[in-house]
Amino acid sequence: MTDLDHPSLDEIDTTKPHPARMYDFYLQGKDYYEVDEAAAANVESVFPTIKICARVNRRFMHRATRWLAEEAGIRQFLDIGTGIPTRPNLHQIAQQAAPDAHVVYVDYDPVVLRHAEALMRSTPEGRTAYIQADVRDPETILTAGRLHETIDLERPVALSLNALLHFVPDEDKPFETVGRLLDALPSGSYLVLSHCTPDFAPEMWERVIEVYRSGGIPAQVRPRADVLRFFEGLEFVAPGLVVPQDWRPDGSSVEGATEAAVSIYAGVARKP
Repeated sequence: MTDLDHPSLDEIDTTKPHPARMYDFYLQGKDYYEVDEAAAANVESVFPTIKICARVNRRFMHRATRWLAEEAGIRQFLDIGTGIPTRPNLHQIAQQAAPDAHVVYVDYDPVVLRHAEALMRSTPEGRTAYIQADVRDPETILTAGRLHETIDLERPVALSLNALLHFVPDEDKPFETVGRLLDALPSGSYLVLSHCTPDFAPEMWERVIEVYRSGGIPAQVRPRADVLRFFEGLEFVAPGLVVPQDWRPDGSSVEGATEAAVSIYAGVARKP
């Protein structure tokens, strides 16, 4: 069963790049505009391994979701910052392992909404839903009727925030936002998070951030100590906070995936 919230669909702005559409370009998708391709090409000119970074991050999401469904017994997933659906998407991984899994996707880009109904199909035993909302306003997510129709917040939930929070600068209170979302989830829930970092190539990341900000996209990468703050009060699943290619590798690899080439920290942690 697939459910969608249907807010008024704003006119898609094709005059400015959007991070979800740029990410689709990095993953060699097809749902982006010229302005996104141009901005993504500018990023690639200073970060030549950005496509490797995107692929490695995507594989981390797959492995983390599979582990949560198969090993941790999680049957409810809240994925915020969904982006344009790229198969296999989170619900397909989760429901392959647990056909009765329920998944709620959240994004604020109207382009994602346009793809949601066609691409986010659930198994008969499970359920998927889509909410158009902005992570910077967590109350709109937590009070959404579609969320409560799909997920029981008295049972454990995996909160997925993959490659999202580096687009939420400090002035938008990302640490408070993650804390508010986790406060709404019961013991036994999990946080899955990946976040770009300047730790392995600081000068390069200064230039990357300039490219994003010049396109009107707020961006802020964070060192390991700051990424760890998102996990305060949680219990890390081994191996802890690592570069994503090192999180429970399954034998497959992306060629060229060095620490500097990927420049992401990733982790999964349980709420006690």
